Formats: sequence, structure tokens, C-alpha cells
Amino acid sequence: MDVMKRTVLISGASISGPALAYWLHRSGFAVTVVEKAGALRGGGYPIDVRGTAIEVARRMGILPQLQEAHIDSRRCTFLNADGSRLVSVPPSAVSGGTEEQDVEVRRGDLAAILYALVRDDVEFMFGDSIDTLDQSERGVDVAFRSGRRRTFDLVIGADGMHSHTREVLFGPEERFHRYLGYCFAIFTMPNTFGLSHELTLWNAPGKAAALYAVGDNDELHAFLNFHQPDPPFDALRNPDAQRDLVATVFAGAGWEVPAMVNAMREADDLFFDTAGQIRMPRWSSGRVALVGDAAYAPSFLTGQGSSLALAGAYMLAHALATDRDHTAAFAAYERDVREFADMNQALVDNGAATLFPTTAQALEQRDTMLRALVTMPSTPPRPAHSALTLPDLAPPP
Repeated sequence: MDVMKRTVLISGASISGPALAYWLHRSGFAVTVVEKAGALRGGGYPIDVRGTAIEVARRMGILPQLQEAHIDSRRCTFLNADGSRLVSVPPSAVSGGTEEQDVEVRRGDLAAILYALVRDDVEFMFGDSIDTLDQSERGVDVAFRSGRRRTFDLVIGADGMHSHTREVLFGPEERFHRYLGYCFAIFTMPNTFGLSHELTLWNAPGKAAALYAVGDNDELHAFLNFHQPDPPFDALRNPDAQRDLVATVFAGAGWEVPAMVNAMREADDLFFDTAGQIRMPRWSSGRVALVGDAAYAPSFLTGQGSSLALAGAYMLAHALATDRDHTAAFAAYERDVREFADMNQALVDNGAATLFPTTAQALEQRDTMLRALVTMPSTPPRPAHSALTLPDLAPPP
């Protein structure tokens, strides 16, 4: 007699959600993904896939597509406060990655590749989201914002750093958010600078501005980052306040920063947030668990968010496929992934944020380090990138 398929609802269709959906479907689960956006989200800043996550991508069969979508940045140029060139280095010298193995792709490209992999096997509910969760011994009763109601055996929150699933289950984000002292704004602007396959980064104490040319496009990814001792909670939900805050911080800055600030004011794709991490004592409660940034966001300062999301999704799927008791499976997932997540979050404590010094002295120290990179051999990959050993996932029944 066939054992009835276990039903799983995944909230979030960015990176960890579709990756988890793939592995769970492959292991015999009936999977539904709910995404509050009306369609798959395109665009977004380029992201890295490194170390253990490369092996996850290989096992999914998408590594050739990622390699084809690889941005192939050729240089990273650092500028002084007056706009003069400080030094140019290979991108891997800064990231601590492995140039021949790591891939860097547009976030939207990775999301599209993952979605294409599962869209025919998994139910997607776009334009909707979880409203309430009511757990019982027989499952999780889910009320959606649309008014629909359904019951699932398990619910997984893969809905990012500002996870609504986490808030419903564990309480306000403030309990788990570790603010790292920076705010940033990301947007696109015309490439009137002749940049190609490169990143140009301007620094002054406590401020950074970057222009990223992905290929030979006529569009640039612009990035404005600044030190802010306390998180500007009022601005987080007010785009006009965000624009005003950024403009005030960068008033009088050199190089092309004034043009970037003007472009930010006109941008229709501005994304503003704080640099922070999610640190939780546990990632599950009852029949509900969290994965990716919802559980252990490491922050953009580590460059490991997408890699952690892919690796965490694989390990959660492995745990659920191995043990039908969800309580034991969630405990195994946490036991196996916790140290890996901690190591990657600690990359900020271990100097990753030195790219954005907050004082003149720290900026001079960083610049001395960058000059040394030109004459030094390639830096070895960071252990945290590959510290997780992937078990074999059982073949589908």
C-alpha cells in the first residue's frame, strides 16, 4: 500500500524556497510554494555561489546553467576619496573565493533557473502569503491573505531576512536581528561611464559608493553604503525618508557620487535596508521550520547569503527525507547546519567589513592591505565556504 505523500507549504520563491521544493519533491513530498509577489522577481544585485553550494548546484544539475550565466567580472578597482585610482585587483582577491570554481550571477538569473527546475512538479501560488498558522497534531491549518484556507503536514519559512513566517511563529524580528552598523541603497542607473565587466568602489571614512558593470550592459548596478550607529527604523518603511537620508549622508562626497545620488532619487527599483544578521536559538517550532535568510541571514557583508540558502535547503530536505518524524528531522537539520551558519556569520567579525572602514585610520589600514594584494599570491578560499559536508540524499522512491 502506498504511503500518502506528506504535504509541505514553503513560503518564499527566491532562492532557498525553490531549492528546497526541488529536493523535497524528489524525495516524494507534495510541495506548494506561496510567494507574495505577483510573479517571479527578476533583477537584483549580483550574488555569489561558492564552496558547498557549488556542490549542491552540481547535484541539482544546474551548475552548467550557472556557469553559463556567470558574470565573469575581470577587475575590482578601488578609488581614493578624491576619485583617484588606489588599486585594481581580481574580484576573488577580495571575496576570498576560488576564481576557477565559484560563480557570480544575477540574483534574478539564479531564481529563474531554480523556478524552471521545479515549476512543472510543484504548485506555485503567486500574489498570496501566509496570514496565520494554527498547529495541531494532524497538521498546520494555514489561512492565506487571499482568504483561502488549507492544511499541510509541514510549513517552511523561506521568506527572507524580514520573514513573516518567523514573525508569526517566534515574534518580532527585533528579537533576532543583529544590526551590523551599516545601511545600504541599491538601484540601477545608466552606464555613462564606459564600465565593462568590472566593479569600481569609492571610499571615504564611513561611506562607500560602488558601480558594478555586469557585462557590457548600458545599465549599472549602483550601491551606496554608509555607517549608521543606530538603525534608522523610521526610514525602513518610507522610501522618501530613505532617499533623504542617503542624500544627506553623501552630501559633498567626491567622484561620481553626486550623480549616483541624483540617479537614486529617480530610480524606480531602489532597495534600501540595513546590514544585519538573523541569529536564533532554534529554527523550528512544532511542524514549522525556517531556512535560508529567514533562519540565519549572514548579511551581504559576508557574500554568503545565497550559498547558505542553497546548502541549508539541501540539508533540511535530507533530514526530512531521512526521518518521517518531523521533530527529529528538524533537530537533525539544526544540528548539522548550525556550525556552518555560525562560521559564515562570523566572517563579518573576522574582517569582511574591513571593505567599509568607518575611520580614517581603518581606511588607511585597509588600503595598505589592498596594495599588498597586488603583489601577493591569490588568497586561499575561506574555510567557512566549504565547511559543510553534504550527505547523499536518498533517491526518489
